[in-house]
Amino acid sequence: MTIAGFAHVPGVITGWRWGIVIESLIAPIRIGDFFGIPIGIVQIVLVAGLAVYFGFTAIENAAMRVMKQVPVPVIAFIIIVMPGLVSSLISAIVAAILIAELVCFLPLQRAEMIKVTVIACFSIGLGAALTPVGEPLATITIEKLAGPPYYAGFGYLVETIGYLVLPGILALGILGMVMISRAGTVGISPRCRQYREPIRNVIVRALKVYVFIMALVLLGEGFNPLIMAILPHTPATVLYWFNIVSAILDNATLASAEISPVLTPLQIKSALMGLIAAGVMLIPGNIPNIIASRKLKISSREWAKIAIPVGLVAMVIYFIAIFLPEYTRGLL
Repeated sequence: MTIAGFAHVPGVITGWRWGIVIESLIAPIRIGDFFGIPIGIVQIVLVAGLAVYFGFTAIENAAMRVMKQVPVPVIAFIIIVMPGLVSSLISAIVAAILIAELVCFLPLQRAEMIKVTVIACFSIGLGAALTPVGEPLATITIEKLAGPPYYAGFGYLVETIGYLVLPGILALGILGMVMISRAGTVGISPRCRQYREPIRNVIVRALKVYVFIMALVLLGEGFNPLIMAILPHTPATVLYWFNIVSAILDNATLASAEISPVLTPLQIKSALMGLIAAGVMLIPGNIPNIIASRKLKISSREWAKIAIPVGLVAMVIYFIAIFLPEYTRGLL
């Protein structure tokens, strides 16, 4: 069928106008500029991935030295908190790869190792949502809110949900430290130590991220009629709890369907925090979960046993933190 023929097919050219097609090609590689150089999640994934590739041996040697000198609970705290804080700069994907490598050096039984991994992935999911180069959910959110009335830029997410995310990362670090302080240790043995992945994987991963973000932009545009008809009239509280489905569905895909300039600031905040908090509960909910579980061979049952209670508690706490101030001000 010719382009002219496609123009008569509902939702093809009318929904995906050429401007959106061009935008989908640019969005993965240009969220902002740094001294005139375009910045996007694809470049971050590629550059950070190459840094890990070439620094692989140095990272392993440093990890082994630290494990011998620092108490294990403190190491658990660092492994949980630091990736969460830097994932917004190096991407959730690279942070998850680092976690999968470093957790293997912890002198812990497998059950405790899984606890640290799950909590660390939750920390990464929180922290990566703070900048558009951290993860696809954040990338697509900034892309969709870049115009009026929000004119979302690089710092929009920090301003919107940073006060919820940063204390959450620290709380997760403390939780992990408490869990590990009660556990028995074993001798240091990198029994699940990973080989350095081929450089081809690093490049292919960046290309996959590009295609994924491009698809999300087009998907979000296709959902515009639904967004305009339903979501503006959906209470923020309902939107928050509805997004518990992100435990089984990738939260970036849901964000592409939900986030829109027609939503109020409270609706946007509720949607984002619901997606982020629930995304840890099952393996498919977030990219770090998938990467870490595959590398460490964690089953869905093992993951859910730890992640569901943590995720549900987090959702209740964040619900109170978001809506209690609104209620006390008489806005709900």
